[in-house]
Amino acid sequence: MKEAILSVIVPVYCVENTLSRCVESILAQGLENMEVILVDDESPDNCPFMCDEWARKDCRIHVLHKKNGGLSDARNAGIDISTGQYITFVDSDDYIEHHTYQTLIDTLSAHQEYDIIEFPINQFEDSAKEQLLTFDDKVYTNIREYWFSTSAYHHTYACNKIFKRKLFDDIKFPIRKVFEDIYTYPLLLGVTQQIATSSYGMYHYCMNDKGITASAGGKSWSMLLDAHLQILNNPIFQPATEDYLEHLLNIQLYTNELTGESPKIPFIHFHHIKTIKTILNNTIGINNLCKLNRLFRRLIKRR
Repeated sequence: MKEAILSVIVPVYCVENTLSRCVESILAQGLENMEVILVDDESPDNCPFMCDEWARKDCRIHVLHKKNGGLSDARNAGIDISTGQYITFVDSDDYIEHHTYQTLIDTLSAHQEYDIIEFPINQFEDSAKEQLLTFDDKVYTNIREYWFSTSAYHHTYACNKIFKRKLFDDIKFPIRKVFEDIYTYPLLLGVTQQIATSSYGMYHYCMNDKGITASAGGKSWSMLLDAHLQILNNPIFQPATEDYLEHLLNIQLYTNELTGESPKIPFIHFHHIKTIKTILNNTIGINNLCKLNRLFRRLIKRR
């Protein structure tokens, strides 16, 4: 493949109803020096044929047919064959607002010191959970400041960011993990010097009730908690803010509710936070708080 300015990696699996919308939105970005890598993850529907048809229509599209390995494996396979100076990811049930990439690539070309640029995302579109996330035009050289001031732990998505491809030289998405972005993004931030946020553009993150995240159960939430434990112990993100610790406590309580697992986050992290949950945690202990939380949830469900 000829080197491109931007590689767009699209894992494809059982999305024949949304794939064309996704691909059309990428091709409408106004970038000629772009490659679109459709990674067919052994999809059992009409998607493999659709991918090949798209490649015949537009020379910017390349198709990789591979044995099924899941979302992370598909992304990694796309990274391995990508040639772009920059790289981004699109889920095949989502789409991009027109000319988003062109403007952001112009910004990155003018500021080659930026390793990552993050742009707006409409989360869970067309659902009761829909929420628009926007950003100020700002540059961060302190990664901890970025992580906590933007509450980045709530939006670790790979899809609303453009990365320098070299960041992935030694970093890949974890295989067979749910919430794979929360594992990967902090690692990328660990090798990032500057990250910019932009008020321009839009990623449309569409709600899929059959998707991996929407159907996440106890095992998946336990993976999410494990990922946050790694962040909590990473010196780059220390000291943690009260809001972040409160967020982790909520994840821990919900994970315990689903799995009955013993709490994983040490008590010491919460001792100085003064919210109702943390005061209870500090008074009766995390194990008893988990029991109380499960009891409260059961009472709510009975009503």
